[in-house]
Amino acid sequence: MGNTIRALVAFIPADRCQSFVVGDLREMPLDKMVDLSGNQLRRFPGHVCSFRELVKLYLSDNHLNSLPPELGQLQNLQILALDFNNFKTLPQVVCTLKQLCILYLGNNKLCDLPNELSLLQNLRTLWIEANCLTKLPDVVCELSLLKTLHAGSNSLRLLPGQLRCLQELRTIWLSGNLLTDFPPVLLHMPFLEVIDVDRNSIRYFPSLAHLSSLKLVIYDHNPCRNAPKVAKGVRRVGRWAEETPEPDPRKARRYALTMEEIQEPQVPAPPPLLPLAN
Repeated sequence: MGNTIRALVAFIPADRCQSFVVGDLREMPLDKMVDLSGNQLRRFPGHVCSFRELVKLYLSDNHLNSLPPELGQLQNLQILALDFNNFKTLPQVVCTLKQLCILYLGNNKLCDLPNELSLLQNLRTLWIEANCLTKLPDVVCELSLLKTLHAGSNSLRLLPGQLRCLQELRTIWLSGNLLTDFPPVLLHMPFLEVIDVDRNSIRYFPSLAHLSSLKLVIYDHNPCRNAPKVAKGVRRVGRWAEETPEPDPRKARRYALTMEEIQEPQVPAPPPLLPLAN
């Protein structure tokens, strides 16, 4: 049924489509939540800003690239979902919503985050995966209560040393980036519980046995020659994960040699020698 409605909506002009989707949304919902995800919205329906007690606002999977200043009236908002839209920069008004605890910004076109994001000192979860980030914005390191950071599927090559200041951080997801080394700063964050560096280009893993709070490390799909050493009871997901505490070095060496052979270009065989004439 949902797909049928979407197919019909696709043939309605944008303005009339928006009126059709949000036309009956005139009163504050009893659950203090508005979900306008997947409605092909190109502009934010302004009358939602009159719902001053709104706690959750979902705008995922639309065509938004801006938000009105009036959104700042929603000072009770705790969850804001802007993922799967067309934002190239984060609207400044988002940084005025100081009660936000969870902010979804994934699958947009963000290359950076504004310094004003540091005003969101209640933020516990930040999703910035699948954007255009080549480095982790420094302002992320100023979100002192952050517990979960999703920064996968970007183009990150390293992490800033200031990240260790986030002493409430428990989970960090970095899969699908361009890391060639395990980020050194993570070795100084003993409070981390989950580390995901799946699908990077890390060839060597240092020991993580000293990270006393660690429960899970995901390192699969890396060209690594060893598995990270971890403390007893820590789950590993990746090559040699079931071997304790380290993979057999002979197996690791054979694997490395095999990978090198695969990557080496094949040298064409020389032509056969012709028999000498009598």
